[in-house]
Amino acid sequence: MHATLPLLQHTGFPGLTRRQLEILQVNLGYTCNQSCVHCHVNAGPKRTERMDAATLALIPQVLAQGKWTTLDLTGGAPELHTGFRDLVTVARQLNVRVIDRCNLTILFEPGQQDLAQFLAAHQVEIMASLPCYSMENVDQQRGKGTFDLSIKALQRLNALGYGKPGSGLILNLVYNPQAATLPPNQAALQAAYRRELSAHFGITFNQLFTIANMPIQRFGSMLISKGQFNDYVQLLQDNFAVANLDTVMCRNLVSVDWQGFLYDCDFNQQLGLPLMGAGRPHLRDLLHQDLQGHPIQVAEHCYGCTAGQGSSCGGALNQDAG
Repeated sequence: MHATLPLLQHTGFPGLTRRQLEILQVNLGYTCNQSCVHCHVNAGPKRTERMDAATLALIPQVLAQGKWTTLDLTGGAPELHTGFRDLVTVARQLNVRVIDRCNLTILFEPGQQDLAQFLAAHQVEIMASLPCYSMENVDQQRGKGTFDLSIKALQRLNALGYGKPGSGLILNLVYNPQAATLPPNQAALQAAYRRELSAHFGITFNQLFTIANMPIQRFGSMLISKGQFNDYVQLLQDNFAVANLDTVMCRNLVSVDWQGFLYDCDFNQQLGLPLMGAGRPHLRDLLHQDLQGHPIQVAEHCYGCTAGQGSSCGGALNQDAG
């Protein structure tokens, strides 16, 4: 795979500083039952990296400090980690909102038959990746048969109350472009998703989030192979919107890798760009250190979060743009 960091480090992106931390985003490991083209983590079935028990045990200690509102669990497929359910249970007991970044097909993996019921019982917010509402596009990006399984998973979640008004069970969908383009207008695409998924499959959901693909890892390497890398980075730069700087996710989030090391965001994590400062900050440091006011490590890929409507782990930053 082509290295993208050397192509991104020299940048004129504006400097940023962190505000009060609210979101602890934890990558539990890179093992996944899928190998998606756009995956910036380069996750897949053959990846074996996963968080050990000692590092996992630090997470509830950090959350117990009381300042954290959200535990955002990602991977790979975070549900494949043997400690996933215990961690979710403890976090909910601490009254922390838990987000599970779910690829939907994980609900049908061996040993996960009761996963949907577990998530509902603990009121875990599901952030489900669904690249499109058509079978052809989804299977092209994620593998043959993925679309049908994803639809069955959404129907199973709906049956438990997910995405239903008044249930308190949040089901959000995530869209990533398939090509080297910016995401379309989030509100317009959400309307199309609602119409198509309801009409053809009877599926309901809360919100659709559009997220730009980052020119890193698997997607970045593909761009280099096709000779599209520089053009894509230029596209992100040309669509830079200064207003998005105020709400980029790195302002109130810290990302934790499977070894417990800290990063400004999940994308920096995959590029190996740690928090700025002395040493290599670790999860245990959050037990006694406040990162508010610290500078954020930026590079050319940061234009991906600020282009057009903007992009974050919670979708578009400016709903009116685009």
